[in-house]
Amino acid sequence: MPNFVAPEVKKFVAWDYVVFAALFLVSASIGVFFAIKERKKKTSKEFLVGGKQMTCGPIAFSLTSSFMSAVTVLGTPSEVYRYGASFVLFFLSYTLVIIFTAEIYLPVFYRSGITSTYEILYTGIVVYAPSLALNQVTGFDLWGSVAATGIVCTFYCTLGGLKAVVWTDAFQMIVMVAGFMTVLIRGTSLNGGSTKVWEDAHEGSRLNIFDFDVDPLRRHTFWTIVIGGTFTWLGLYGVNQSTIQRCISCKSEKHAKLALYLNLLGLWIVLVCAVFCGLVMYSHYQSCDPWTAAFISAPDQLMPYFVMDIFSSMPGVPGLFVACAFSGTLSTVAASINALATVTFEDLVKKGFPNLPEQMSTWISKGLCILYGVLCTSMAAAASLLGGVVQASLSIHGMCGGPMLGLFTLGIVFPCANWKGALGGLLSGISLAFWVGTGSFIYPAQPTKSIPLQLSTLNCTLANSTEALVTETPMEAPERPLLADTWYSLSYLYFSAIGCVGCAITGLLISFITGPSKGEDIPPVLIKPVCNQFCFWSKRLKIFLWCGVQHESLEMDLEKKLPKAAANKTRTDNTFKNNTNKENNHQIRGYNSEENSYTNRSRESRL
Repeated sequence: MPNFVAPEVKKFVAWDYVVFAALFLVSASIGVFFAIKERKKKTSKEFLVGGKQMTCGPIAFSLTSSFMSAVTVLGTPSEVYRYGASFVLFFLSYTLVIIFTAEIYLPVFYRSGITSTYEILYTGIVVYAPSLALNQVTGFDLWGSVAATGIVCTFYCTLGGLKAVVWTDAFQMIVMVAGFMTVLIRGTSLNGGSTKVWEDAHEGSRLNIFDFDVDPLRRHTFWTIVIGGTFTWLGLYGVNQSTIQRCISCKSEKHAKLALYLNLLGLWIVLVCAVFCGLVMYSHYQSCDPWTAAFISAPDQLMPYFVMDIFSSMPGVPGLFVACAFSGTLSTVAASINALATVTFEDLVKKGFPNLPEQMSTWISKGLCILYGVLCTSMAAAASLLGGVVQASLSIHGMCGGPMLGLFTLGIVFPCANWKGALGGLLSGISLAFWVGTGSFIYPAQPTKSIPLQLSTLNCTLANSTEALVTETPMEAPERPLLADTWYSLSYLYFSAIGCVGCAITGLLISFITGPSKGEDIPPVLIKPVCNQFCFWSKRLKIFLWCGVQHESLEMDLEKKLPKAAANKTRTDNTFKNNTNKENNHQIRGYNSEENSYTNRSRESRL
């Protein structure tokens, strides 16, 4: 391969460091503010879930900021630059995910407080990604920036609790969008305007979005993104502790749902900004690709390299971009630390020591924040070994989130599932997801399934090198097992679907073999059977698929079809049943009989 002369790209100057440091300072200050403001409220409830009186606005900002992390800021533009704008199809996945989460999973989770705890490795990835960016553009020590990220997040999480995390996320969301918009405006103006950028993207085949190839081995097609992406992000949103933590901190279920739908708008905005940044970057480097020319060592460094290139004459602006990348990281890491501390305290500490005084509970919660801050920062070392940040992060979510999604879906959608089926299904889903995921890391798919689009070095400057060219003897390719080019080569976006579907099918089979659950003792508000949507033509089939669970709306429908003479008797029976159901509903945490909905008022005694 020929050697090219790398153009001089300036590093950080004083103003860049000032802008970047301001992000850390403001984030830490928010933690200090809430520590002082809430100093008289020393309960663990106030610290871990913000008193459960948050409104939909800040929660929506917080959700968007947390899940659009540095993986999005750095990874998505790089993906679009190399593979094209098909990544924009994730807007369909996000839409389906939010609808399913808000209408199926959230109502149950809000009332039951179900949690999950598989976030530590993913958090390591989002700590490592922006640290890599900072190392590329400034020369600042890579592991020093990793440590700085972990320290700042742990600091304001430990001092301010969930309220500090949520309001810091809102600030960081503004910084993230500001960074994207600055890059878009400057990059577009330097490359001849939006029309020229669009023409360059079209000529470079970056706008071939709709690829309907059904081959599951292809890395990104319409089907892998919409179907596989929905499963992956549903595992991230539907059963993820960080999402649940924010939703149950809302003052009511309605606020929690509205926060999710407002968050969808934020997801679309950030996704579109990231995709257009990738197209602008391609227009700028279409004739001299810095990755192929070896000006950078990894594709994930494309975006920071581009920023330092176009803003070389504007001190302070590169600092804004790095602050943009770190905004996503700080919010994600802070959310994970707070969520992990909460689930550990609720499921382990309080179960083992139910009579702890409130002051001791608060100190233990803060100690757990420090512990998880150290662990999440340490996992950045493991993240450095996983390759591209987008694929690595979504692979981890798929392998871990898929089986968890299948487990909760089994319990929420299928009342007939019993505990034996749930356990067997979970083990089956985990085995399948980790089998295919681990195999894909050991035996990566053949390049023919994931070849980047054409990248040119035509206008790069050749080096006048006098060194002799050394011809390397091609090494014999290692022998690949039979499954390497089939099972292990599946698109990484299908990992979650494999774990979820494997868990659900195995769980249902085991449940029917061992005897399905009767369901008389299951409160109907805690399940969302699939028969409601797909068996509308047969009330008898609905009754059968409810597996004995009493449902008021179902009984009302049946009553309408009965003869008038029999209706009185049925109404009398239903009165008794409904009164019984009301008594059962009062036993469900958070039920408000006056509004016939769920709030957090009656949940206060739980924490």
